[in-house]
Amino acid sequence: MSSITSQMQGDVLVVGFTDVKILDSQRIELIGRELKEAVPSAAHKRMVLNFSGVSFMSSAMITKLVMLNKHCKAQGVALKFCQVSPNVMEVFKITKLNKLFDIQDTEEKAISSFDKKGWFS
Repeated sequence: MSSITSQMQGDVLVVGFTDVKILDSQRIELIGRELKEAVPSAAHKRMVLNFSGVSFMSSAMITKLVMLNKHCKAQGVALKFCQVSPNVMEVFKITKLNKLFDIQDTEEKAISSFDKKGWFS
């Protein structure tokens, strides 16, 4: 069974998670692999991870997200997160990863934020 879902919203690949709690190490390895394989090809350089429904994740999963972020940068893919639960956001803030990741409130905001240019638009 796949651990992620994916669909295209215009030219943005939106990826979601099927697990509420991401804790099991084997499951995390599977999610990490599936996320890396999902990184868009040259035609689509925009990806949103929608954390809707994810209430908790282990530090190993957070490591996978950092690695995914590096992989996306290397491939020239813009990556954004959305609908991050308060529990997960607290961990991002403690680890200062909220500064590394581009985190938006909603999927719609994440998708539209790709088109924003400059500081004041």
